[in-house]
Amino acid sequence: MNASVRLSVVIPAYNEEERLGPTLGRILDYLSGCGYPFEIIVVDDGSTDGTAAVARRVSETHRSVRLVPNETNRGKGYSVRRGVEEARGEYILFSDADLSTPIEELRRLFPPLLEEGCDIAIGSRAARGSDVRVHQPWYRELMGKIFNKIVRLVAVRGLRDTQCGFKLFRGAVARELFAAQRVEGFSFDVETLYLARKAGRRIAEVPVTWYNSPRSRVSIVGDPARMFLDVLRIRLDDLRGRYRPGAPRRRERS
Repeated sequence: MNASVRLSVVIPAYNEEERLGPTLGRILDYLSGCGYPFEIIVVDDGSTDGTAAVARRVSETHRSVRLVPNETNRGKGYSVRRGVEEARGEYILFSDADLSTPIEELRRLFPPLLEEGCDIAIGSRAARGSDVRVHQPWYRELMGKIFNKIVRLVAVRGLRDTQCGFKLFRGAVARELFAAQRVEGFSFDVETLYLARKAGRRIAEVPVTWYNSPRSRVSIVGDPARMFLDVLRIRLDDLRGRYRPGAPRRRERS
């Protein structure tokens, strides 16, 4: 870790040519006013559009922005893990490329880590005080509620929203957890928080403002079933000892 970097922001991006430029501009504007050194790591997950070109163009004028390309499309979990491996910051935030949770909400995530001794602060659309400005279609909201109930029953009790794409980690904790993380698809959040609980890490669920993006990458066909199976696999992998240090990581596709 480079101690001079206070915050690393990891952004997994797949076919985000249209949204990535404005997102990077907004994050750069906000963090430039915060007064501490930062870096932004865009992990291009094998995009077929100009996502990599956008990130590369911004990085040419802003040295704090780096592009990390995946050779092929591997999944959001794989991409976030790769970003964490590249990150040098004392703290690591991962954020969705659509900024459904505005970057300004970062101010809510730091206090649990700086003042309360927590290791992770997760943005939540379900915590008391959250402000969902633009809702998902009813069927996606229902799908999310069912999934969260399954997660609380099977894997991570006590957290009402594991899937909001806005989470802040102590850097050392993130590196520890993602070194063991295996799920390459959308359920990687559940796995990471499961591993955090298993390791005795303190997690704060923080209410945030959230705007639904109409172009969600979670397909209503296929992805829910894969996510459910991944949650079951997390428990089975733990029972089989696959999270022990040194255990081989097989490639997970989800």
